[in-house]
Amino acid sequence: MTNRFEELYLEAEADIRNSSYREAFLKYESILYEEPGYAPAHNSMGWIYKTQFDNYEQAKMHFLAAMQSNPAYPHPYFHLAALYNDLENFAELKKHLAKCVKVPSLEKAWVYYRYGMLDEMAGNYDDATKNYRLAILHCFNNDKIRDYQADIERCKTKKEIAAEQAVEEQKEG
Repeated sequence: MTNRFEELYLEAEADIRNSSYREAFLKYESILYEEPGYAPAHNSMGWIYKTQFDNYEQAKMHFLAAMQSNPAYPHPYFHLAALYNDLENFAELKKHLAKCVKVPSLEKAWVYYRYGMLDEMAGNYDDATKNYRLAILHCFNNDKIRDYQADIERCKTKKEIAAEQAVEEQKEG
């Protein structure tokens, strides 16, 4: 049996699917007014603030409130990671991932994939490869495993190109 907040939340989620963001926003606000610790509503409010208003501070506040209210609820962890990545706040993303790896309800393959992305963006191709391999070890989806294998191949290619570039720069310098 669902309670009133869950029913209203499901209505708001349907509003989101129908691009009725105002209606959804008002429903989430109503839920949080009466039940300030309702993690799914905080998560969805954060998503609206991030995607519809580009208000990253409000989005972050709601994602953190959702995680604090229900540490096992996985969605705000994903959204906060995306927010840090969008803002190129890689130091905070790395700290966030260190917390994520300890959350039992989060898919560890996703966490190691994100670590791999961070390392790859930094040009640390060996570390990225290690993390993509860890993602494979924690994954049970064949399509994602193929994607992670492609990520490893991309890192090998980038490492080769970076080495060639370094040789060229030495010759010129």
